[in-house]
Amino acid sequence: MTTPGPRLEEITSRNLAAALGIRVRPDQEHAVEPVAESLAEAYVRGDVAWPRLIVDGDRPVGFLMAFLDIDWNQDGTLVRSGLWRLNIAADEQGRGYGRFAVRSVAAEIRRRGGKELHVTWHPGPTGPEGFYLGLGFRPTGETSGDQTVGVLELS
Repeated sequence: MTTPGPRLEEITSRNLAAALGIRVRPDQEHAVEPVAESLAEAYVRGDVAWPRLIVDGDRPVGFLMAFLDIDWNQDGTLVRSGLWRLNIAADEQGRGYGRFAVRSVAAEIRRRGGKELHVTWHPGPTGPEGFYLGLGFRPTGETSGDQTVGVLELS
């Protein structure tokens, strides 16, 4: 019997094809890497990557990948955790799966003793800035490449 409501599943050989099938809207493709690239990064960054398929009932509806305890400055001075990637399937957007994903990553970071959830986003009208700000993230004033860095305090 399938659990009602969204849940996270580890990526396995059983659900890999479903994860690879997740596609965002065409106007969002510039703002998030495809799942295949995320999984390749997870393979080589297995020490910090936490990839998960978002499933509702028996439907794959999205993909997330968190980063856990990453050396942000690559010099040991700053360790952060957060949401690395969020891909909600184009026809599943607006149903709360993104919020579920952020809450799930927040819960995992809290479970590991973390106090902040970081995220980066591409600015612009088709980017996810409004989504993240609506969830309580605030820009830190930093950028990562051409992306805005945001943080959500986990109290």
